[in-house]
Amino acid sequence: MIGAFEVMIGFIAMLGMMAAGIHVAVAIFTVATLGTLMYLSVPLLFSFGDTLWGTLNDFILTAIPLFILLGELLLRSGITERMYSALSVWLDRLPGGLLHTNIGASSVFAAMSGSSVATAATIGTVALPAFAERGYSERLALGTLAAGATLGILIPPSINMIIYGAITNTSIGKLFIAGILPGLALAGAFMLTIMAFALMRPGVVGKASERASLRDRLASLVDLLPPAFVFAIVIGSIYSGWATPTEAAALGVIAALGLAVWNRKLTFRMLHECFLSMARTTAMIMLIIVAAFFLNYVVGILGIPTTLTRWVADLGLTPFGLILALVVFYLVLGCFLETLSMMIATVPIVVPMVVQFGFDPVWFGIFLVVMMEISLITPPIGMNLYVVQGVRGRGSITDVMVGSLPFLAIMLLFVLLIILWPGLVLWLPDAMG
Repeated sequence: MIGAFEVMIGFIAMLGMMAAGIHVAVAIFTVATLGTLMYLSVPLLFSFGDTLWGTLNDFILTAIPLFILLGELLLRSGITERMYSALSVWLDRLPGGLLHTNIGASSVFAAMSGSSVATAATIGTVALPAFAERGYSERLALGTLAAGATLGILIPPSINMIIYGAITNTSIGKLFIAGILPGLALAGAFMLTIMAFALMRPGVVGKASERASLRDRLASLVDLLPPAFVFAIVIGSIYSGWATPTEAAALGVIAALGLAVWNRKLTFRMLHECFLSMARTTAMIMLIIVAAFFLNYVVGILGIPTTLTRWVADLGLTPFGLILALVVFYLVLGCFLETLSMMIATVPIVVPMVVQFGFDPVWFGIFLVVMMEISLITPPIGMNLYVVQGVRGRGSITDVMVGSLPFLAIMLLFVLLIILWPGLVLWLPDAMG
């Protein structure tokens, strides 16, 4: 059985290759190959073909391109712009005004797209012009966009949850439902933070817009029906038992196509752009997943989970101490690695160990997703920071980083909350069986 020291060397080597700019899939596959050659046998490398075939034919993973396509269709069919305008009519009355619309719109779009980067780009494009016109604190506005977009991988459907479930053989349906309450709670915490800023420092909030009449507010609800319809189709079909996550994603795509036809946005050019973007993103993700599955296979044969479990036990860490250590570990890792790379590189090693310590894999999946959210706005590699700055197109990224700091602190407190109160994550999936 391989020792803990060798495991650490291999893991550090993999992270070093990623940090040096080597493609994530190449780094993962290289470590798996070296482990096979050094500790196992050359013929075992031929099993990679079986891993490749089995992974690419996994019915569950078909949901990934479908959810990506769903987000692309919603983005290009004009639904997002109407949704943002409708939410602003209702949320503009709260202390903080239009800042709340960023969080609300990000939450709603997250429930349709499953991607934080797509949420940041989409909501940022729609929102930034309005803030420039009304004199809001630009840093705080940018911070709400970057932080609100992190909800894209916590509120279901979530591409990251699908990948976690596929690698760890955890129910994706349970992961989806487990993400609902934490997602809504975190969105609420963001909005409370905005209210606190608005009440303590009124200067950060720009001039209020003209109050819409009750008639106009009720009329705006029509523009919230399409996203609500898509969410009901996707999530409702899963929890009612009518469809698997993959089938639900296909139903969502059909619903999005229908909405595009209704809005007269469906053209061959629009479909070409959607499919092209879907193909690029899916190819990148699936290449990484295939390499991760092969690493998972090699890790299992080498007995690495058992080795690490014994090593941690020898350190005398309690389950609570282990989780706190993982919080620090992922915080540091998130400063240097992109979220998907970080998750796929660590899940095969970490999850068997935490399960041995008695943690529920569904709870740990949500914990891990929240840590991934934090890394999305953690300098210097936080992806959402760069996406929002790219949409902004001027100034320094420092403004986005500073504006995100209050929300980063809230997310760290939220991690502590779900550690101390795991029922926030597990109550709903347990209640629904």
